[in-house]
Amino acid sequence: MDYAIQQILNALSFGAEYALIALGLAIVFSIMGLVNFAHGEVIAFGGYSMVIVGTLLTKNPFILMAAVLLACVAMSVLLERVAFRTVRRADLTTGLLTAFGVSIILQNLFLLLGSPRPIPATQFIFLDQTVTLGAIQVSSLQIYETLATAIAIVVLLVFLRRTTLGLAMRAAALDFEMVRLCGLRANRVIACAFAVSGLLAGLACIFIMARRGSVLPHMGFDPVLTAFVACVIGGFGSLPGAVLGGFLLGAVEVAVLVLLPQNYGGLAHAVVFSLVALILVWRPDGILSPAKEKGDKI
Repeated sequence: MDYAIQQILNALSFGAEYALIALGLAIVFSIMGLVNFAHGEVIAFGGYSMVIVGTLLTKNPFILMAAVLLACVAMSVLLERVAFRTVRRADLTTGLLTAFGVSIILQNLFLLLGSPRPIPATQFIFLDQTVTLGAIQVSSLQIYETLATAIAIVVLLVFLRRTTLGLAMRAAALDFEMVRLCGLRANRVIACAFAVSGLLAGLACIFIMARRGSVLPHMGFDPVLTAFVACVIGGFGSLPGAVLGGFLLGAVEVAVLVLLPQNYGGLAHAVVFSLVALILVWRPDGILSPAKEKGDKI
């Protein structure tokens, strides 16, 4: 029983991280139809911002957390204004190629201006402590990450359902042209979506930095690819689907690691994505596809 609880906590921790990043992807896609693969570089920018602020100004971890969140929000909004606003009316392929191009440019900038080697950044390590719960020992980071994700989801739901701007974003996800005809400013709605996406990226960055203890130019790319798969599983453009896909992917990943013999641990990702393929054969549009659940897209 203790071993089962341990693995459930591991699955929740992995799923929470994937859900945070997947939400950031889904909220932009639901409004713009853009798969923002540069979301990973927003996470990396938050890590580098933490290093800069920690070196030049303060090492207070709570101020650094605020700096990471602000940096990710600012970078996400800047990317929308500079890179994505000009291709807003273009087809999906153009937006996808633009996102990939921005991702590659930012990765190379981090390599040139920073370092291809990991830069130590240990200010958030204090989040990762061993906690004893009865007969099992868990990482406090797992608990913090799961709780932070749950709180972020609740706050996001309240924002989307109880505020004027949130309601405008939900309406834009259903019919963007109608929102513009009603007199709402399109630029403001989309910039708000990118700001929320950046805030979620900042939260993910804090937990990734606490786990890794260093920053790399490519540190956000792999998590975003995994979160992209989570969005596909849940149904791209559906926020509940992004959360469901993230936690489901985390549970499957942990289950595969537990069930596979240790000698075959390297095949874990192959098995996970094979199972994902089977899920998509069953539901090609995702488990909570927006196409099947109009009215609850966001």
